[in-house]
Parts: sequence; structure tokens; C-alpha cells
Amino acid sequence: MKTIQKYIALFILAAMLSMTFVSPALAFDGRGGDTVVIESNEVINDDLYVTAEEFTLEGTVKGDLIVFANYIRINGTVEGDLIAAGNTIVVNGTVKDDVRIAGAALQFGEAAVIGSDAIGASASLEAKNGSEVGGDLVYAGAQALLAGSVGDDVQVAAGGLEIQGTVGGDVLAELGEGQKEGSPSPAMYVGDTQVDIPSVASGLTIGDQAKIGGSLTYTQTVDSDIPAESVTGKITRNEPVVDEFTPAPPSTGELVTNWVLNLFRSIATLAIFGLLLAWLAPAFLKGLAEKLQEQPVPSFGWGIVAYAAFFFALLVIVVTMVVAGIIFGVISLGGVTATIIFIGIFAIFALILGFALFTGFGAQILTAWMGGKWILGRFNPALAEHKFWPMLLGVALVGLLVNLPGVGWLFAMLIMFFGLGALWLWGRERMSKPVVNIE
Repeated sequence: MKTIQKYIALFILAAMLSMTFVSPALAFDGRGGDTVVIESNEVINDDLYVTAEEFTLEGTVKGDLIVFANYIRINGTVEGDLIAAGNTIVVNGTVKDDVRIAGAALQFGEAAVIGSDAIGASASLEAKNGSEVGGDLVYAGAQALLAGSVGDDVQVAAGGLEIQGTVGGDVLAELGEGQKEGSPSPAMYVGDTQVDIPSVASGLTIGDQAKIGGSLTYTQTVDSDIPAESVTGKITRNEPVVDEFTPAPPSTGELVTNWVLNLFRSIATLAIFGLLLAWLAPAFLKGLAEKLQEQPVPSFGWGIVAYAAFFFALLVIVVTMVVAGIIFGVISLGGVTATIIFIGIFAIFALILGFALFTGFGAQILTAWMGGKWILGRFNPALAEHKFWPMLLGVALVGLLVNLPGVGWLFAMLIMFFGLGALWLWGRERMSKPVVNIE
């Protein structure tokens, strides 16, 4: 369901932005361990970051609370936002601003008070009778039971939605299937949640005591039995959009035509990039070719190493960003934290861009140039030394090889590993050369 994907993407983006771009003017407190408890008489005057197996808040956090734990219980007060991810998240206290949470089981207890919006993604959400959400409630998951009150709108994309409480604004629900017997409860496949998961029928269920102050718009295959007095505004049911158009399978002629067009596009792209590289950086291309000719087997082996090293380097940069950001944030050097994050993001972008360009084009251009020189050298040595003819012949052959049906991917992978290995050996040799100082 596209709407579910949209809600989840929006939730994740909002949570990441909230956690990453923290104002550098604010300090924050960090806690960690198997079990972390903020006692009722404890007041945290800054933002609080927590990683733990189990976390309980009984006291007060003056800023935002960001928690990653298996089991999270909020009984105290959070004066800023609550951002949490874990197996089970129970909010039974007060959050004066927004709540952004994701987990297997989410629960708003009878004493839960959320001052602004609540955004959640999970297998199950239960808002108990007595719970209050002051703003909008946005949820994506398997099922939701809303027995408390929501001040503004409710937007849900789920398999089942049951409303027993009050909604001050409109309700927009994407449900797909109607009320269906035998639908499995999340309790059957989600374990160790430490809270009871309610049983919610698939589709839309509106209780006799439910009150919706605005309109109700829901998308599912059948009408739901909705008490007329429960909805103040208009009730609208939309049919799920089903793509009934099934395109005819392409004919053999169309397949051949598409393959030929893709082949020409691939050759043209390689030719453009290859000629530019031969013109702008002939020494670089020659150096890689010499390494590949001198050490073909080591080049292949080091190519595999270089491929793995790329992903390891990304991991190192991300971990360094997070650790350094937390350390400098704790000692209140917000400007340094922002600088580290900026440099880290730039390094990741540069690394990914360089890797993509070389594996997508550079390795094939290198192989094409070497292959073209070798072939022309057998028939016309003078042409083999030309600046462009070997490249044009080589890209035509390499383009054909990597586009062969069934085996083209294998040629592309082999070329990539040989090229990466040659680059690795060439770079290592240049870095190991001593620097000559000219007096």
C-alpha cells in the first residue's frame, strides 16, 4: 500500500532530522546501560539521550528525550519531544510536545497526555481510555485501537482500525480489506512485548460510544457498519485503487529492439566518458593499465578487498560522526559537533560518488582501452598508439560483453574487480613513494 510507505518514510525522515540537526547551542545528557531509570525526584535540565535494554522515566526531562531500548516506559514528564525506538514503548505520563515512536508494540496508557502530535509505526498501537493526544495522530502499521481522545485529525494506514474514543477533527484511514474473519492478530507473530496486544478486526470498526468531530474518509473494499450519531461530518468510503491494466508481454522483436537500443546507449556513454578520460587524464589511465598488465591476478584479489573496504569505510565514517558528535555535544562544543557532521556527510557523498563513477564507468573504460590497444596492436601497431581509436574499439567490445543476456552481469563484475584492484595497487604505490623535497 503506497500510503503506508509514504507514512513510514515521512516518520523515519522526521525522526532522523530531529535527531541529527540538534541545535548546537544546547547541551544534552547521555545515559546508557542494561537498565536506566530516571527517578521521580530527578530533573534533567537538558536533552536526554538513552541507549539501554530497559528504560523507565519517572522524573522530568526539561528538553527532548531520545531513547533506543528494548522496553521503554514513560511515566514522568518530558517537556520537549519524545523520540523513541524499541520493542515495547509505553507512554503513561506527560509529553508536552511531539511524540515520534516506532516499535513492535506501542501503548498510550490511561494517564498519557501528549501535548502536540503523535506519529508512530508498529505492529500494534493501543491508545487506552483516558489517554490524550492534543494534536494530530499519524500511524502506520498492522492495527490500531483508539479508545482515548485525539484533539485534531487522525491519519492511519493499517490492516485494522478500531475507534472507541473521541476525535476532534477528521479521520482519514487507508485499510484496503474490509472486516474479514480469521485475520491473524499481531500477538501471534510479535513476541516478548511485555504488554498485552489487543485484538482488532481487520478493516474499520467504529464503536457505539465513539465520537468523531469532523468527517470520516476511509478506503477499503466494503462498507463498514458505522453508527450515524458517531460522526458529525460526512462519511465517505473510497475503493482501493487497483491497477487492473496488465501490459502485454513484449514480443521477440521488441525485446531485440530494446536490447540493441540499450547496447548503443551503453557504448555511447562509455565512449564519451572514455574519450574524456583519455584526453584529460592519460597518465592516470596509463598507470592503471600498467598495473593491471603487470599484476592481473593480484589486481583481481585486491579488487575484492577494495570492494569490501568501500563499505567498511562508510561504516567507519558514520560511527566516527556519531561518536564524535556525542562526545563534543556532551562537553557543550556544539560548533565542533556541527562541523564534524558536515565533514562526515561530505566525505560519505564524495566516497559514494567516486566509487559509483569508477565501478560504473572507470573500470570498463580501463578494460576497453587495454583491449582496444591489444587488438589494434595485432593488426596495425600505429593505430594502437593512437589516442582515441583503441578506446572507441574497446568500448564497443566491452559494451557488448556487459550487455550480453544472461552472462553480461558476470563480465561486468569481473571487469569491476580487475579495475578496482588496479586502482588499489596504483594508489598504494603512489602513496608509498617518498616525497622529494627540492631545496
